[in-house]
Amino acid sequence: MSENQGRMNLKQGRQDKLIQEERHDTYREKQKWPEPTICSECNAVFIEGRWTWNEPADNANAIVCPACQRIKDGFPAGYLEIKGGFFGSHQEEMLNLIHNTEALEKGERPMERLMAITTEEDQMLITTTGIHLARRLGEALKRAYQGDLDFVYGDGEKIIRMTWIRE
Repeated sequence: MSENQGRMNLKQGRQDKLIQEERHDTYREKQKWPEPTICSECNAVFIEGRWTWNEPADNANAIVCPACQRIKDGFPAGYLEIKGGFFGSHQEEMLNLIHNTEALEKGERPMERLMAITTEEDQMLITTTGIHLARRLGEALKRAYQGDLDFVYGDGEKIIRMTWIRE
């Protein structure tokens, strides 16, 4: 095969390209809502470009906010698993810390909420509507009770999985 034929074969070969797909997030707001907009489920109000707990105007548009939609769909953004013997003997006070932390976060950020708390013997699984609440809960446990806290972001930092362990 001559040198020219070799070059021609290279040019005729497949020229596949790796196409980067656009990340898809069902719960990310793709538009700014007309102001004021109210969530028909939780009464959070979208005003001045963000969700708040303000009083809604009488002429507010009604939608289902991203947090309520996540709850309805059963699709959490945050997972916090609590394990170990320490949890079994301090469950009530840890639940108080979790609920107090959630109340503070939810007061500042209406889209950050607890979805579910599932308890078994020496472990608990908490799911949240946002990654920030899960992270804040894990850090609150670490500050209050030490232990080991690990976390991993998944799906382009749209999901967080945290584990807190203390024996």
